[in-house]
Amino acid sequence: MDGTILVADDDRTIRTVLTQALTRAGCKVHATSSLMTLMRWVEEGKGDLVISDVMMPDGNGLEALPQIARLRPGLPVIVISAQNTIMTAIQAAEAEAFDYLPKPFDLPDLMRRSARALEVKRRIPRPATTPREAFDDLPLVGKTASMQALYRLVARVMNADLPVMVLGESGTGKSLIARAIHDFSDRRSQPYVVIHASDLAGVDGIGSVLAKAKGGTLVLDEVSDYDDESQAKLARMLDVMGEHAPRILATSQNNLSARMEAGKFRADLYYRLGGVTIDVPPLRERVEDIPLLAEHFLAKGERENGVQRRLSPEALQLLRGHTWPGNVRQLENILRRLLVTATEPEITREELEFALGSAPVSPSHRANSTEIEKLSTSVLRHLQRYFDLHAGQLPPAGVYDRILREIEVPMIEIALDATGGNQAKCADLLGINRNTLRKKITDLDIQVTRRRKLM
Repeated sequence: MDGTILVADDDRTIRTVLTQALTRAGCKVHATSSLMTLMRWVEEGKGDLVISDVMMPDGNGLEALPQIARLRPGLPVIVISAQNTIMTAIQAAEAEAFDYLPKPFDLPDLMRRSARALEVKRRIPRPATTPREAFDDLPLVGKTASMQALYRLVARVMNADLPVMVLGESGTGKSLIARAIHDFSDRRSQPYVVIHASDLAGVDGIGSVLAKAKGGTLVLDEVSDYDDESQAKLARMLDVMGEHAPRILATSQNNLSARMEAGKFRADLYYRLGGVTIDVPPLRERVEDIPLLAEHFLAKGERENGVQRRLSPEALQLLRGHTWPGNVRQLENILRRLLVTATEPEITREELEFALGSAPVSPSHRANSTEIEKLSTSVLRHLQRYFDLHAGQLPPAGVYDRILREIEVPMIEIALDATGGNQAKCADLLGINRNTLRKKITDLDIQVTRRRKLM
C-alpha cells in the first residue's frame, strides 16, 4: 500500500494505532485531533486518503465532507464513528464518503478498505437535501456486527433501481427500513405507497396502485401473506409497469424461499422481488444493542413528555436476559409504559418484572395456550410474583395506585384501538364519562390515532 493518509481523531490511542499500522504498510501518515488542521492539510493538497472521526472537538467530520469534495474532488474519505446508528451510515453515504466503519473497528478490515480507497477514484458528490431532523427518532440503533452490516447495505441500495426484500420477525423494524430507503433516496420527493393484497382487488386495482405510486416507491407489505390470486395480479402489474415505474420494496415475516419451494409462493414473483435481500435480525440475536435501544427510548420519552427515567443495573440485566418475542416494538412499548407507571426516576427490576409479566403475549405464544386464563387469575399470578420478588420484604409504598395504572393503561389503549380512536365510543365502551377519559389519556400519556375501524 502506497500513499499519504490524513488521520483525524480526537482519541490519541486510535491515532497512534492507525499511524503505526499504516506506516508499517508503507504509507506516510499525518495525524491530528483537530478538524481545522485536517481541512488545512486538505486545502494545501496533502494526502491521498482521509480517515476521519465524526465527532471532533472543533467540528463534525460528516459536515466537512462536502467542503473536502469541493476542495479535492478526487480525495476519498473513510468515516469512522462511535455513533452506532443507521443515520450515521446514511449521512456518510449521502455525503459521498468512500466508506463507513463503526467503532470499535477491526483494524485489518480498515487496512483493506484503505488500500481499496487508494486505488479507486471517488465519485462526484451530489447534494444531500433530505431533512435529517425528522428521522432522529428512528429506533434503528445498534453497534452489533449484524446491525452495522445492515446499515451499510441500506446506504448502498438507497439509489439502486433494484427491488429490495426486507425480511424479519414482527417488531424488528422492517417498515422503518423500507421508509428509510425511500426517504434518503433520489425518489424522496415522490409518493411512498404501502399496499396489501386487498389493494390489488377489482378491475382497477393495479391501475389505481400504479397511479398512486407514480415514480416513487411502492411497498408490498407482508407479501408472503398474498394469496394465489393476489400473487398473479402482482406479477401482471410488474409486467405492465412503464418507463416511470415506482421502485418496488417488499416486506415479509416468512421465509419466501421456503414458501416458494413448498409451492405457496410463485417462483417468477419471488425472483422478481429478490433483487437485494435485507435480513433484519431479531432482538434476541443482538443483546448488546438492548442498552442502546433502552437509552434511546427513554431519551425520546423525556423529549416528548418531560419525564426523566433511567434503568437500575438490575433492571437493565433483566432487559438483556428477556427473550423479546415482540422484538424492538415490544421493548419500546414496555419502556413507554414504565415512563408513566414508574414511581421514581430509577426504574427498578421489580417494576420491570411486573411490566414484562403483564405484557401482551405474542400471537405465536398465544396460539400455544391450551386454555383461556381468567383475568383475575392472571392478575393474581402476576401480583404474587411481584410480592415474591421482594424475598419476604414489603414492596415500596404505593402498590395500589401502581397496580391500577398498570391495568388501566393497556385497558384504555385496547379500547381505543377497538373503537378506531373514537373517544366518544371508547368512553361508552368503558362506561366512563368522556371528560374522564380525556383526562386519563392526558395523564397517562396514551397515544390516540383516529382511523376507520371495521367492526
